[in-house]
Amino acid sequence: MNLLKTLSAISSMTMLSRITGLLRETLIARAFGAGPMTDAYVVAFRIPNLLRRLFAEGAFSQAFVPILAEYKNQEGQEASKKLVDHVANTLVWATLIITLIGIIASPLFIYVIASGLKEFDAAVWMTRLMFPYISCMAFVAMAGGVLNTWREFKIPAFTPVLLNISSILASLFLQQHLAQPIYAMAIAVFVGGVLQVAIQVPALIKIGMLPTLSWNPAAGLADAGVRRVLKKMGPAVFAVSAAQISLMINTSIASHLAKGSISWLSYADRLMEFPAAMLGVALGTILLPSLSKAKADDDHQEYSDLLDWGLRLSFLLTLPAAVGMAVLAEPMIATLFHYGAFTDEAAAQSARPLIAYCVGLLGIILVKTLAPAFYARQDIRTPVRIATGVLIATQLMNMLFVPYLQVAGLALSIGVGACLNASLLYVGLRRRDIYRPRPGWLLFCVKLVVACVVMAGVAWLGAAHIDWIGLQPHAFLRLGALLLLVSVCGAVYFGALMLMGFRLRDFKRIAR
Repeated sequence: MNLLKTLSAISSMTMLSRITGLLRETLIARAFGAGPMTDAYVVAFRIPNLLRRLFAEGAFSQAFVPILAEYKNQEGQEASKKLVDHVANTLVWATLIITLIGIIASPLFIYVIASGLKEFDAAVWMTRLMFPYISCMAFVAMAGGVLNTWREFKIPAFTPVLLNISSILASLFLQQHLAQPIYAMAIAVFVGGVLQVAIQVPALIKIGMLPTLSWNPAAGLADAGVRRVLKKMGPAVFAVSAAQISLMINTSIASHLAKGSISWLSYADRLMEFPAAMLGVALGTILLPSLSKAKADDDHQEYSDLLDWGLRLSFLLTLPAAVGMAVLAEPMIATLFHYGAFTDEAAAQSARPLIAYCVGLLGIILVKTLAPAFYARQDIRTPVRIATGVLIATQLMNMLFVPYLQVAGLALSIGVGACLNASLLYVGLRRRDIYRPRPGWLLFCVKLVVACVVMAGVAWLGAAHIDWIGLQPHAFLRLGALLLLVSVCGAVYFGALMLMGFRLRDFKRIAR
């Protein structure tokens, strides 16, 4: 398997997901702005979304995929299918119970997460409607883990597009028919979850891995493989979700800052997730099964070389993304969200946390590359210890940054915490002699820095000559100017690298 080609395919699907996601956020900003009702929706969605990442997508995937890869490589199709049946049954029933508890206890959750929220009742109503999304995403996470292990990456990468399409249609056609228009977005989340489940079924049938579910909630707990997954999954909750837990705590802090702070942080977070998903999530998706196979084959050199390839690509693509987004923060926020109810102040305020996020973008993506190196070896304890320490450090940094930087301080804490997390993961891999860097890293980084400095100068000069806020009435002109400037910056960056000897073929890699 050509990993660079596969990465490009997954990144393309992820780009489609992020583009439709940005369109979704643009339409939400245009229709609802950054006021109290938008804050209520952001908080309401954040609770089930956090639980999805904790119990379904994040911790579950990291615990499940290495064990499934072991079954596939060592015990064959029949044993793998039995494991998938039992794991799916356990996961779906567990999340159904969590959903029921969440629906009943929504007022308590909202109070704990955002006690200063202005539209408390609206947030409770939307949280209850969106809680079943967790069960849908549990099945989707299981299906994605199976498909990725069988190296069927496209459907899992495309799946999030369906939620975005559902939200786009709701913001365009449904919200105007409701007494409380923002409720349309909660309905869209519920519908999007069902659609994401439906698209997995044909792909699972194709590889003979569609799970058979049982009416008995405890049917799979007797399976030794299920117990191994659950044992790994518990501590993995903290290891893969430190940033999300920090974000949830930050939401509570933001609810006590200026009105609209939650929304400002959310819009910045959406833009930060664009490169994080296109590169970080895509790399993690293809590295975890490949690393798991190398571990099962006891191929230490392949293991180290896969990590080196992933880290070089992370630096190559993340550094210019971080620099470019920091320099072009206000132009990007204005171009994407500054319409309708989204005011000049909201555009300016949302740009500040985006700049702060860029400080830690490299760390955020490196965590997604380095953490699979531990999970593929079924080592959950090390990332757990690191993530727990980083979570504490992040909140201590909030005490330092927030009084001076307000909402931007919250984003800065997450970014710096991610860099600390990545550094500690790297040190752990080196001390265990799991990863041995290939020669040439110093010269590689020097060339990247030179190219980024040149690109930053071009970006700053281009952005300084345009009144991005004042161009609000000329949406297509503003969008065209931003796309042209981003294209020029990309050409300058890669052009500078080519002049210094970089070639695309140097990053091709075939997985064994």
